[in-house]
Amino acid sequence: MPILTYHLVQGQHEDDALAALLIRSAVLFADVTESPVDRIRVMVDERSAQRVCVGDTLVSESGACAPFFTFWLMKGRPIEQAHRLIAGFTDLLVDTLGVERSSIRGVVTMVEPEHWGIAGIPASVVRQREIDARAAASGGSVS
Repeated sequence: MPILTYHLVQGQHEDDALAALLIRSAVLFADVTESPVDRIRVMVDERSAQRVCVGDTLVSESGACAPFFTFWLMKGRPIEQAHRLIAGFTDLLVDTLGVERSSIRGVVTMVEPEHWGIAGIPASVVRQREIDARAAASGGSVS
């Protein structure tokens, strides 16, 4: 379920740097959440400089860099994971895009598993099926 979106100003960063950011973010997300990397989704949403404002000045006028990221986790994960991801995604923006740390903002949204869909099925149901399958495979109960 882990999903991350970087919101960036269009044209401020090279495609190669954005590709590195995406890949490194997926690996970090998988490592921190102990999730298979193929379940991770990372994307960049770019806005024109005329559609982004820092303070009371359009970025098209100031040239400011205003990176923002959002990511979603299912409720029940340790808060330490969210904190590690906030720090990690910030570090990746600094390292891969050369963004000034003080300009970066980010937020995590915790989602109830029954409010998230995986292949059209509530995540709470998918999770329970996975738990039941592991229990059946081991011949006992698994949580």
